[in-house]
Amino acid sequence: MCEDDPGIRSVVAQALSFAGHDVVTAHRGSEALTRLGRDSGVSVIVMDIGLPDSDGRDVVQALRSAGQPAPVIFLTALTDVHHRISSFHAGGDDHLGKPFDVRELIVRVEALGRRMSSPPLPAPAGLGNLSIDPTAHAISTGDDEVLLSPTEFRVLAAIASRPGEVVRRASVVAAAWSDGALVTDNTLDSFIRRVRRKLDEVGATVGIETVRGVGYRIR
Repeated sequence: MCEDDPGIRSVVAQALSFAGHDVVTAHRGSEALTRLGRDSGVSVIVMDIGLPDSDGRDVVQALRSAGQPAPVIFLTALTDVHHRISSFHAGGDDHLGKPFDVRELIVRVEALGRRMSSPPLPAPAGLGNLSIDPTAHAISTGDDEVLLSPTEFRVLAAIASRPGEVVRRASVVAAAWSDGALVTDNTLDSFIRRVRRKLDEVGATVGIETVRGVGYRIR
């Protein structure tokens, strides 16, 4: 669980423990990236959206790009339709608005946890030498780092969160821009070119491939 409010974090962690679950907690996006990575043995992630150092949706996309397959429940005080939709486009599997009943959260956690009892999926193709940092909106390869604008970051994260898969143009737009924003094909193409330049600048061993008439994928 990643939640910056110590009261909520303590109450939920204790309730989940009483229900028989082992709980790992974090209070910042940077800590979540370290503690909830691919090899952490996590079966379900509870992620607050409003973190002090990042947006929880960006953190989840970075976790997905690093190969973390665990289902995610987003927690947020922002419960309008736009924010609910954006949480799913960011790789979430469920959404719970604050304030919430802890009993309901436990039921949702257990429902998602049952999904993970099925045989695991093959490991994703990966991102080569590329690391994505949602707390700084940056990409890096070793000591080389390049900053991205928030929109550039979300364009890349939307594609990188599903390594090897073709991500449709509409899905990239939905993840990178607010609901109702007018985004033309030329606008998206422009941002893809910017991201490609920055991938080249940082010396990434992966790039964004255009799948004509469909979308993009990391190769």
